[in-house]
Amino acid sequence: MKHLLNIRIFFLLSSIMLLFNFATCRYGFKDVSPIPQEVKTFRITQFDNRAQYVNTQLSTQLTEKTKQKIINTTRLRQTNNDDAHYDITGFVSQYYTTTISITGNNSSGNRLNVGFHLIFKNTLDSKKDFETDITRTYDFAAQRSLTQAEAELTPKIVTDVVDDIFNKIFSNW
Repeated sequence: MKHLLNIRIFFLLSSIMLLFNFATCRYGFKDVSPIPQEVKTFRITQFDNRAQYVNTQLSTQLTEKTKQKIINTTRLRQTNNDDAHYDITGFVSQYYTTTISITGNNSSGNRLNVGFHLIFKNTLDSKKDFETDITRTYDFAAQRSLTQAEAELTPKIVTDVVDDIFNKIFSNW
């Protein structure tokens, strides 16, 4: 009886070992799609601010942070030449506030709406050219002025929009 139990345990363990030996499990993230080898350079021209209300810091910060993200995350070299393989332009298209909540006769919450229009051109493959809009919203207390809210929100806005720009260009998602 004990001998039969040992044989069963042996076969069970052998089966498990065999299963693990042949089973492969691949797990990984693929945030950045493979950039074709022939693509070596990118150019970003200064992002404009075409919104009705202008945050004077926003377009410059978006431009510089986008350049830095591409330099630090990809193998691409920045160039200012017209023959760049990836040509990235865009503009802040929306920047306005709305009231989101009212208590009694007073506003108790506001929302800052930010929009960015991205224009991407692949000079090596025009089928990959695209234009898209990115929108983000940020809530803040009505007791705060827009200037106060901007002081706190601008770094987050820049990070979020730059991440969205990068993902639209380089992501597989």
